[in-house]
Amino acid sequence: MDLRVNLAKESKFDLHLQNPVMTGSGTFSNGIELAKKFNVNELGAIVSKGTTLRPRRGNQTPRTHETASGMINAIGFQNIGINSLINDVAPIWDKWEIPTIVNIMGDTVTDYGLLAEKLDNVPGVSALEVNISCPNVDAGGLEYGQDPFMASDVITIVRSHTSLPIIAKLTPSVSNIQPIVEAVTQAGSQAITISNTIPALAIDIIERKPVIANGFGGLSGPAIKPIILRLVWQAALVSKIPIIASGGIFSGKDAIEFIMAGASAVQVGTATFLDPFAPWRVIEEIKAWCLENEIDSISELVGAAQDVH
Repeated sequence: MDLRVNLAKESKFDLHLQNPVMTGSGTFSNGIELAKKFNVNELGAIVSKGTTLRPRRGNQTPRTHETASGMINAIGFQNIGINSLINDVAPIWDKWEIPTIVNIMGDTVTDYGLLAEKLDNVPGVSALEVNISCPNVDAGGLEYGQDPFMASDVITIVRSHTSLPIIAKLTPSVSNIQPIVEAVTQAGSQAITISNTIPALAIDIIERKPVIANGFGGLSGPAIKPIILRLVWQAALVSKIPIIASGGIFSGKDAIEFIMAGASAVQVGTATFLDPFAPWRVIEEIKAWCLENEIDSISELVGAAQDVH
C-alpha cells in the first residue's frame, strides 16, 4: 500500500511525506517532548508551534475551555521566538527522518519576510506554514487571510525571502474561500492548510463573564469538522496545489472523508489532548481502511467525492 504524498511538486525542494498524517500546529509543541515517548519518525510530518520574531508569554489564563465536542483556546502564540527555535530546536529536528514544517506568524507583512529569511537554509527545517489568520492592525483588525490581496502580499514577501516550500494556512472566517486559494497559489504557495480555528465564545453564567480571560478564542475539535470538510471540498474545486485538512480529525475515517473531499494530507491536533497517540492511531486506521477496501494508493482517494452528479 502506497501512502506517500508530495506536497510541493512545483517547488525547488520537494516535500515528501511517507504518509498523509501530520501534527497540527500548536498542539504538539515543537515535538521535542513527545519524541521522548513516541516514534516521531513514523509520522508524515511535524508542524511546529506558531513562531514569532520575538518570544511571547501568551495570554492570561484561563485560556482553554472544553466545549461540546470541541475546545476553545486563546493561547496567544506563546513561543520561544525564532532565534531560540533555530539555535536550540532545529538541530534536534535535523536528526529526525521526517520533514519538520515551521509555522510562522507576523504582526506585519515585513515580519513574515524576516521570519522566512531567518529560516531559509536552516538544517532541520523542511518547509514553512504561513499563518495568515492573524489580524492586520493597519486594516482595522481584518485577518490577512480574509482578503485575497492581503493574503497575496504575505505569501509574496515570504516567497521572495525563502527557497523553502510554502504552505499557506487559511482562515475559516470567509464567505468564499476560493478567491483566497487562488490568490495564495498565484503568489507562490505550494500547498494550503484548511483551516485555522473558528472564533468562538463561552460564558461563565455564575461569574457572568467569558470563560476565556482574553474574551473569545478559537474553536477546534469534532464540532467544526463538517464546516472544515465543506471548506476543503469547495477549495478543491479550484485549487491547483495540494490541500492539507485540519479540523476535527480524530479517526482514520475522518481523515478518509477529508481526502475524498480533496485533501492530500491531514493534520491531527485537538485529538492529541485527549489521546497523545492519536496521530499514530489515525495512520493505522487509514491503512486498515485502505486494506479493507482494496485501495493500493492513497492518491486514488484524493477528491473522490468531488463529483456529486
